[in-house]
Amino acid sequence: MFFVQLRDEETHMPLPGIDIGEIGHKRGFYGVSNGFLGLKNVRIPRTNMLMRNAKVQPDGTFVKSPASVLTYFTMVMMRCVVTRDNATLLAMAATIATRYSAVRRQSPINPNEREPQIMDHVTQQLKLFPEIANAIAYQLSANKLWSLYHETYVDIERGDFTRLPELHNLSCVMKALCTADCNVGAERLRLACGGHGYLTSANMHLIVSSAAAACSYEGENTVLLLQVGRFLMKSWRAATEGKPLTPTASYLRGPARGETFGKWTGEWANIVAAIEYAAANKVRLAFESMSQRLAQGQTEAEAANGTGIELTQAAELHGRSFVAATFLAYVTGPTVSERSAALNRVLERLLELYLVHTALRHLSDILQCISLSDAELRSLQTRLESVLKKIRPDAVAIVDGFDFHDRCLSSALGSYDGNVYERLFDLAKQSPLNQEPVPKSFHKVLKPFLKSNL
Repeated sequence: MFFVQLRDEETHMPLPGIDIGEIGHKRGFYGVSNGFLGLKNVRIPRTNMLMRNAKVQPDGTFVKSPASVLTYFTMVMMRCVVTRDNATLLAMAATIATRYSAVRRQSPINPNEREPQIMDHVTQQLKLFPEIANAIAYQLSANKLWSLYHETYVDIERGDFTRLPELHNLSCVMKALCTADCNVGAERLRLACGGHGYLTSANMHLIVSSAAAACSYEGENTVLLLQVGRFLMKSWRAATEGKPLTPTASYLRGPARGETFGKWTGEWANIVAAIEYAAANKVRLAFESMSQRLAQGQTEAEAANGTGIELTQAAELHGRSFVAATFLAYVTGPTVSERSAALNRVLERLLELYLVHTALRHLSDILQCISLSDAELRSLQTRLESVLKKIRPDAVAIVDGFDFHDRCLSSALGSYDGNVYERLFDLAKQSPLNQEPVPKSFHKVLKPFLKSNL
C-alpha cells in the first residue's frame, strides 16, 4: 500500500499523469463519494510505501509478507462493518413498517367491527416480525464477528495467524448473507407500508437503496460465497481425514464420520443441529461433485466453476447455521440471569420465530437428509402462526427498543409519536407544486389551450 499525492497543494489541480474524477450518478448511497483514478508515468517514491509486512528493498527487490494470509485482513474489517451496518438498516426499516402498521387501519376481519390495525392481519405479521427477528439475529452475529476480529488482531500482533483464515471466511459469508437478507427484507418492509411506503417522505427508498448497494461493494456476494465454498471443501477433506477443524466448521466432524442426525424433536437446539446437519450435507454433496469432475480430468478451476451452484448453496447454509447457533447461545446462555424475565420471554419468542421461519424456508435442504413426518411438518407451521400471535402485543415496544431517534429514521411513517397522517399532510404541503393554489402552468399553457378554437 502506498500514499500518493494526487493534487497540487496550492491550486488543487491534478498533478501531471493523474487522471481523477467522480464515477457518475448511482442509484443510491449518495453520501459516499466514489471516484476513478488513473496513473500514467507516475513514479511513487519507495518511502511512500507502508512496509510493516511486505517490503521493497532499496535495490528494488520485493519482499513478500511473512504471512500471505495477511492479504485477507485488508478487507475483513470492512466486511465486519458492513454486516453490522446492514443489520442496523434492517432494524430501521422494521421500526418504520411496524410503527406504521400500528397506526394504519384497514380491511375488517369481522364485518361488524371497526377496521383493525393492519398489524392484526396475520399476513402483515409475517412481513414484519421475521424481519425484526432477522435484524436482532444479525446484530448478535455481527457482535460475535467483531469479537473474533479483535481477538484475531491481538493474535496477529503476537505473530499468530492461526485464526485469520476462519475470520476471513466468516466475514465473507456474513457479509453476503446479511446484505442479501437485509436487501430483500427492507424491500419487503417497504411493500408492507403500501403506497405510502413509496413516498420519499417515508424514507424507505434510501434504506432499500443503501441495502442494495451493500450487496455489491466490498465483495460481490456470489464471489464471496464461492470463496467460502472453497474453504468448506478444505474443511470437509480435513474432517474426513480426522484433522483439526476451525470452531465454525466443527459441525462437519460428525457427518464426515458417517454419523446420522438422530431424532427430530423440534426443540431449539435440535433445529439448530438440523440446520448444521443440512449444511454439512450440502458441503458433502459439493465435495463429491467436485471430486467427480476432477476424476473426469477437469482442472481444479473448471471443477470449481462447474460446482459453483452447490458451493454457494453450501456456503449459505454454513452461514445460516452460524447465525442460528449464535442467536441460540445468546438467548439461552449465561447472560440469561442478567436480563429480566420479561426481556427473556420476548427474546425467546423472537428466537422461536427465527428458528422456525428459517427451518421452513430451508425445508427442502433439511428434508434431503432428515426425515420429518407430516405431523412434524404441520407442527412447524402451527408454531409459526402461534409465535406471530405471541409477538404481536410487544411488536411496537420491541422496535422502540432499537432506540432510533426520529431524526435518524427521517420518516413520516415511522415517527415515535405515531402522527403519521399529520406528517404526511405537512410534508405534502411543502411540495413546490403546492405553494400556489393555481399553478403558473395553468395560466401559461392549460387555460389558453382550453380557450382556443380547435
